[in-house]
Amino acid sequence: MAIYGILKAVNGIINAIKGMINAINGIFNAKKGIINSSNAIYSIAKAINAIFEEIYGIVKATNDINNSIHEAVNSLKTFINGIINVICGLNNAINGLKNCMNGLNNTINGIKNTIYGINNAICGINKSIFGIKNSIYCINNFLHFIDNAIYGINNSLYCIDNALY
Repeated sequence: MAIYGILKAVNGIINAIKGMINAINGIFNAKKGIINSSNAIYSIAKAINAIFEEIYGIVKATNDINNSIHEAVNSLKTFINGIINVICGLNNAINGLKNCMNGLNNTINGIKNTIYGINNAICGINKSIFGIKNSIYCINNFLHFIDNAIYGINNSLYCIDNALY
């Protein structure tokens, strides 16, 4: 009976040790859970940060578009000033139109680079490009009109020269 009691006591000690080992494993598992939770929180924070970076990229791209449109408007203003100079003097008008066309080419290149950089982030840019193409088409037609006007003036000067002889 005493041996049975001793064995039972030893068995109790072994069970107690097993319980302690399970408790220690529980602590390690809890620690792993905390680490996994921290990793999950870090991943969520990283994802939120990535979202804000994308929003910042869209805002920056929108700002670049606004700057390009502003440059296009300024180029058109320069072109209109060139037309006024045509009325004042043909030589100044021709130089002004060359500068205006250079400005428009730079504007078109800037818009193309902006479109490639945005990578279709804003769908409405296609309508802007269509409008700019129409503007360029109108400007080309107007330049054609100016060429015809210059041709007419040259013919008039030729007639005056002939009349003076």
